Amino acid sequence: MLTTSLFSLSSVLLVSAISLIGIFTLSLKDSVIKGVTFILVGIATGALLGDAFIHLIPEAFAETTNPTVLSLTIIGGMLIFFVLEKFLHWHHHQGLEESEPAVHPVGKMILVSDGVHNFVDGLIITASYLVSVEVGIATTIAVILHEIPQEIGDFGVLLHAGYTKAKALFYNFVSALFAFLGAGVALLLGGATELFTAWLVPLAAGGFIYIALTDLIPELHKTKSLRHSALQLLAVIVGIAAMVGLLAIETEDHGHGAEEAGVHESVEHE
Repeated sequence: MLTTSLFSLSSVLLVSAISLIGIFTLSLKDSVIKGVTFILVGIATGALLGDAFIHLIPEAFAETTNPTVLSLTIIGGMLIFFVLEKFLHWHHHQGLEESEPAVHPVGKMILVSDGVHNFVDGLIITASYLVSVEVGIATTIAVILHEIPQEIGDFGVLLHAGYTKAKALFYNFVSALFAFLGAGVALLLGGATELFTAWLVPLAAGGFIYIALTDLIPELHKTKSLRHSALQLLAVIVGIAAMVGLLAIETEDHGHGAEEAGVHESVEHE
């Protein structure tokens, strides 16, 4: 159990560190950052939609025996974020955010949704290590590849929402640390982790869809320039394509890990 815990926490730390990818922007001028932020918002839109429709929802349907309940859970995730956004807008307009008057609620929405997603990642990584080290490593690699394009997009959304570069980095990293909470829950639950994850995955998918369609796409529509609009569309496609490309890599990694785990278990039985 100690070995599993060490491997799990080390992998979660590695995945969480990806949230600091925006550190490369600290040396760039604000004018340069502002010029590329609208592209990052486009990438985030594609990554969120791609993640929801290509990864999370198919994974959830593959594990369920009741598609109707699963569909309602996805809708429930959308409604939860609808209520959350209503609260954030109310909080914003009541003047309770005097320290950050320029921060748009979509920034907090991204942090909440990413926190849920990172929590699920921590659960999945640790649950994989509970199967075997090989499966855990394969899952960690898949999650890392998956996180890079999404974290780049999320960082851009936080900047677009009004956060400074330093605060965007800090809050994004805090959100990433929820993976440790997920790892801790998985270690406590053991074999019951899959049941817990089965509810969180569709809820996260619903949140991603809601944010992409109601918050990010309207922001993209604020760009009137034909050239910028074309670049935004390309950025959205890049975000979706990244998720499609990662699907093949993740499938290969998971399959390889599962195969090695099967060999490991057969040797133990012998």
